[in-house]
Amino acid sequence: MFSRRVIPQAFRTATRATFARASPSARFLTPFQIRCLSDEVRSAIDRAVASSPVVLFMKGTPETPQCGFSRASIQILGMQGVDPDKFTAFNVLEDQELRAGIKEYSEWPTIPQLYVDKEFIGGCDILMTMHQDGSLAKMLEEKNVVVPAEGEQK
Repeated sequence: MFSRRVIPQAFRTATRATFARASPSARFLTPFQIRCLSDEVRSAIDRAVASSPVVLFMKGTPETPQCGFSRASIQILGMQGVDPDKFTAFNVLEDQELRAGIKEYSEWPTIPQLYVDKEFIGGCDILMTMHQDGSLAKMLEEKNVVVPAEGEQK
């Protein structure tokens, strides 16, 4: 027969979520989850996310996406008129550590992943929904990351 172990209160308290990111969609990470992503990888991803106002982590490149979800994400961003000068894409297939790290960084299990002004927006499913309901166009315009229409000033 198995004996039932009593888990000390201090352990339960120590393993509860203790860290929140400062964003409207803040998620809580346990100390174990924080440790899994090395400081070096976290710092590299922070720099990548901050490299442009619009950042997409994808499989392949914008010119040659390597999966349907990455292709759809690029097409949506193109239809929305995202300014190429304000856009950077990172190919997660080139770096396995980046591929695993970005999923842990955002706590989103799939690629592609979109960030706008350093804020995680979501994956392809979220982009499609936002595109369909108009909220993506509104957000991108508010963030001033779309190519201005003819006659408009930047």
